[in-house]
Amino acid sequence: MTGPSITIKDVAALAGVSAATASRVLSGNPATSAQSRQKVAAAVTELDFHPNAQARALRSTRTNVIGLLVSDIRNPFFADLAHAAEQAALAEGLVTLLGNANESIPQQDRYLDTFISQRVDGVIAAPQGEGSSSLRALLEREIPTVFVDRTVDGIDVPSVTTDSDSGIRQAVEHLARHGHERVGYIAGPQTTSTGRDRLKSFARAAREFGLSTDPALTYFGDFQSASGSAGAHHLLGLAQPPTALLAADSPMAVGALATLNRKGLRIGRDMALIAFDDIEWFSLLDPPLTVISHDVEAMGRTAVRVLLEVIDGQKPASVVLPSELIVRASSGTADPSLGLP
Repeated sequence: MTGPSITIKDVAALAGVSAATASRVLSGNPATSAQSRQKVAAAVTELDFHPNAQARALRSTRTNVIGLLVSDIRNPFFADLAHAAEQAALAEGLVTLLGNANESIPQQDRYLDTFISQRVDGVIAAPQGEGSSSLRALLEREIPTVFVDRTVDGIDVPSVTTDSDSGIRQAVEHLARHGHERVGYIAGPQTTSTGRDRLKSFARAAREFGLSTDPALTYFGDFQSASGSAGAHHLLGLAQPPTALLAADSPMAVGALATLNRKGLRIGRDMALIAFDDIEWFSLLDPPLTVISHDVEAMGRTAVRVLLEVIDGQKPASVVLPSELIVRASSGTADPSLGLP
């Protein structure tokens, strides 16, 4: 078995290591174990593998640094995502430069420009929506890029995202079974794929399970806590207020929670509340919050794996991770006699 048909994937498979590990061994990266180097060397000899000159030249220019852009470092979901990705990258011999977009395209672009100037080997980014000149520049320079949590229409790069639809459908079904008909939805910004997709999923599930589709029950937030607080205040002030709230991310859920507490409403009794993202301390609240959960650590680790495959010249498929409803005490039975203070 010789010749140009042999690829680094074949070497990795025979050696019993990942393609990324095989690539690092062949490029001379010191962040590899002696055992891995021995296995890869034996596989190279057995397969008579000869990496092409262009690939060797590309590897020789690597910095072993990647850029990681998150949407809002204050959001516990993105803090956990950054930690998981950084640790996975470090285990692969890579140092991570962290950028915080703060849900802002201009701030995002400052970090993307820095990643470009620092000649990072690749970028993992939670994009802030369309209209970014720096994102276009990143791709025009053919810097390996993977989107995480969000995508951008018309940009064809691998992504690691969540199937929000299944978890939202479970949440709406759960609320309907407990007698809720008017559910207030605090949506994320419609400039982002997650904001749009989660709203579509909620609207579809509301129709399926017979909930009110009154457009007044949707408040458009920005994935930050202040908009969650404002959204809850607005929805509770309706002539026909909801008996339950569903917030499209954890900071907005925290803001909504603060408003409910200020108004003296008993969560799970006077008002049901469901949050998207299972932040660690949500289960420690009284009552603990019902959440739509997805595996943020798996998302971070998978994003690094996919990026390494892109860096090595492969064309990996996008990955979609599942979501699920975790029922706790905050999403109780509707109280039709609700009287707001």
